[in-house]
Amino acid sequence: MHIAFLTPEYPDLPDSNSGGLGTSIKNLATALNGFERIKVSIIVYDQKKDHFFQKNNLNFHLVAKKNYAFGGWYRYRKYLEKTINDLAVKENIDIIEAADWTGITAFMNLEVPLLIRLHGSDAYFCDLEGRKQKWKNHWFEKKSLRNADHIVSVSDFTGKKTMQIFGLDRTYHVIPNGIDAEKFKASTKTPKTKQLLYFGSLIRKKGFLKLAEIFNLVVLQNPETKLVIAGKDVTDFQVHKSTWEVFQSILIPEAVKNVRYLGQVDYQSIIGLLEESTVVVLPSFAEAFPMTWLEAMAMEKAMVTSNIGWANEIMVQGETGFMEHPQDHIAFAQRILKLLEDENLRKRMGLRARNKIQEEFRSSIIAGINLNYYKKVLKRSTE
Repeated sequence: MHIAFLTPEYPDLPDSNSGGLGTSIKNLATALNGFERIKVSIIVYDQKKDHFFQKNNLNFHLVAKKNYAFGGWYRYRKYLEKTINDLAVKENIDIIEAADWTGITAFMNLEVPLLIRLHGSDAYFCDLEGRKQKWKNHWFEKKSLRNADHIVSVSDFTGKKTMQIFGLDRTYHVIPNGIDAEKFKASTKTPKTKQLLYFGSLIRKKGFLKLAEIFNLVVLQNPETKLVIAGKDVTDFQVHKSTWEVFQSILIPEAVKNVRYLGQVDYQSIIGLLEESTVVVLPSFAEAFPMTWLEAMAMEKAMVTSNIGWANEIMVQGETGFMEHPQDHIAFAQRILKLLEDENLRKRMGLRARNKIQEEFRSSIIAGINLNYYKKVLKRSTE
């Protein structure tokens, strides 16, 4: 079986600024590659130039971004369509998988079955944030989902919310994201005392600005607590300023000196930061099935996260960590303080979190579930 992933991003590519979407695809592609008689290709669009290479037994097809005098969004999709169909014939590709983000497959007619995986569309995140979406993006995403042969969602919450947003009555199959539990594993190092870690984009939808208010409360109760932040800064869509600048403006003087911002760091550095952290804090408002949560859980880290929708499909309240709504600053801060003060509780929660990863979200397990689903898809397409 030959599976091809169509994506705008993939980790470690020079012209691809990758986030959770790219990481989840890499984890799945790498794990699938470990099965016999399975071939995996990655088609990355919107690149600087066309390029083909092989790495770790994966085929990479980089497709250059094209500029057209008019109708660029349509003509580029048709260009991608031809590129994919030509590859499907030449490389004997059996199935194409694409993400829901911006509906790249709208207007494409592919020669092989198209599976769209719901990682969280632009419409989905706009809805969770209460933000208006561009009508064109909504149209593209709805059309792509309507035309897909099959739909998979990384969480049931994301699947239901997506169908509701677009007014679609389509079935979807839930398969969560997986994590390489050998790469992200419990550290033998002793974490630093009273050090919180936030990692991910500095953006409103991930609750980053709420974290400033939460940390103010933590520092007032426990002045020695430090907060380390790692991630890419972006311009906040409401005030049109750097999110990091807005964050700093919210901090009280006692908290300012206890915050260290590292900027965007590489993937390996994240592992080191997780090793050092006492508690991981991820108060997001909008996720589908976040890789950051899986990575922290795999490394046996006690966490305080949001309790919205998808969260209950990953975490178990009071067992793998604590969940609170990011708007409830007091409750969120109290959970953090509880974990900072109770080492045994941190260890118990971290161990249970790691066990949940091993039992349910390990890449090899998730890849096997996906492979069985692909086989059903192909069987149906030949009947």
